[in-house]
Amino acid sequence: MVFHSERFDLQPYAGFDMARYVRRTYCSWEDSGWQSLLVQRFDHVPVAEDMEMPATADLHLVLPVSGRAVMETRGEGRWNRSDWRPGRLTLAVPGKRVLHRYRGDESMRSLQVHIPGTTVESIATRLGGRAVDHEAMAASLAGGDPLLGELVRALGNASAEDDLYAESAAAFLTVHLLTRHALKPSPPRAGREDARVRAAAAMMRERLADPLSLADIAGGVHLSVYHFLRVFKEKTGETPHRFLARLRMEEAQRLLRDTDLAIAQIARRCGFATPGALSAAFLRHTGVRPSDYRNS
Repeated sequence: MVFHSERFDLQPYAGFDMARYVRRTYCSWEDSGWQSLLVQRFDHVPVAEDMEMPATADLHLVLPVSGRAVMETRGEGRWNRSDWRPGRLTLAVPGKRVLHRYRGDESMRSLQVHIPGTTVESIATRLGGRAVDHEAMAASLAGGDPLLGELVRALGNASAEDDLYAESAAAFLTVHLLTRHALKPSPPRAGREDARVRAAAAMMRERLADPLSLADIAGGVHLSVYHFLRVFKEKTGETPHRFLARLRMEEAQRLLRDTDLAIAQIARRCGFATPGALSAAFLRHTGVRPSDYRNS
């Protein structure tokens, strides 16, 4: 996968054992002569335990087109679980190394698009020069974007061999991603923002046991992920992730103090998949383990 290019940041893939995980069936660089956009199709092995994807500066979109799997992804924190299913478009955050593991079926295939980081920077400058929040972009995209999914699918079937097509497609994809998923929209009135932040906080309190995502909460109060992140921190002084983690810890402490529930039951009520996950988070938050806290 390592090509010699001044546009793409592909050198981090040097040493990546691609044949261990995928078989490439199409590459726009080699098959269509594109230089401005890299589009690839892959057949995937059904099981992977330690697929480490390197950190690059390019935008990397992944669209599953067939097959199903339970995918677990880990960056700097804990493992996060998601479903691999056709049409569920995801974005790898530039500059962040991630580790994947999954178990799926024999028909797993994907369409993957790399947009050069230099293209993103250039278009962001033309759109006003604001910094691009790639994490907010990835979280917002997780909420769905049927138009972008169809655009990526169309690129996988394109037969144009002129790089003008690739350059135009890269520019359009980038403009859509930035304006739809990463740049700040016109803010609503302050009163409406306050009400939506209160509604989001209430949702988190009521659904502590649920695996709430940022997209779930933002969608529940009718805000884009990017705008929700900004106004929530502005109004509460905390990110939604920290706010929810604190609520879960406070509820776990209350249940440990005031009830005889088993730690496994408390873990489920507070949104932790296992007692071990609760114990690790509780130790980080309070400095003691749940059993020691209950006995103190």
